[in-house]
Amino acid sequence: PVRQRYDIDGAQSGKTLLTMPAWQANGAVGVKLVTVFADNAIRSLPAVHSCYVLFDAESGAVRAILDGHELTLRRTGAASALATKYLARPDARRLLMVGTGELAPHLVLSHAEVRPIEEVLIWGRRAEKARETAAALQGHHFAVDVCTDLESGVARADIISCATLSQDPLIEGRWLRPGQHLDLVGAFRPNMREVDDTAMKRAELYVDTRAGALAEAGEFVQAIANGAIKPDDVRGELSQLARGTIRGRSDPQAITLFKSVGTAIEDLAAAELATEAAGTASNKGV
Repeated sequence: PVRQRYDIDGAQSGKTLLTMPAWQANGAVGVKLVTVFADNAIRSLPAVHSCYVLFDAESGAVRAILDGHELTLRRTGAASALATKYLARPDARRLLMVGTGELAPHLVLSHAEVRPIEEVLIWGRRAEKARETAAALQGHHFAVDVCTDLESGVARADIISCATLSQDPLIEGRWLRPGQHLDLVGAFRPNMREVDDTAMKRAELYVDTRAGALAEAGEFVQAIANGAIKPDDVRGELSQLARGTIRGRSDPQAITLFKSVGTAIEDLAAAELATEAAGTASNKGV
């Protein structure tokens, strides 16, 4: 189901509870619980806290409780990489990472698992933070550098991954060139967006889930409201790409765009994989 949002103590309190359940037929059941407390900075605490509870498929007993934050970072990077596997050109070698939050390294390393990335550029609003992110990614098989001019960074990139909290477009459609792939992760509310309407019109559009993207993703909500695109312009979901029921990139010169708002299906898959890995490690005495 689409995640449920509850405002605690009223919409103006800045306190939100999110619930993201998922299950498989005759399979595991899980739910991620997330709190967003906007004023936590005054307490020197993160605004977001979460945990994931995985229940046994047969008995319904609690099988595992996982760190929801770590789970989200890993599954988000993996989902973007899976989409890139189907949508980016096979020869994509240059990656631009727009954003310097905790998710940025996960996205870079995940994309590098599915494409022969040789060069990574990091762009952030704060140059110091961009340098820190670039430094943290040293030692891998690709070169890493800081990008100070976003337009020139876009021009160099084959894959552009965005994970920001921007409410205004960062990537302009007029900057894009044929053959590029856009991976949009950050704008998860209707009032947020990372690319403009021109980019939405020029690209072949794919999403993790239609229900989530059309209800929550600012790029889609705003572009539809502005008449730049229609809901039918969404070519398909990530699950359809994975099953092979729809095709990905239509042409080497096409511009492709994948929008991720997050889905509980990914959380469930990641929780099962993590629990299985932990069980395997335990059996080996690790």
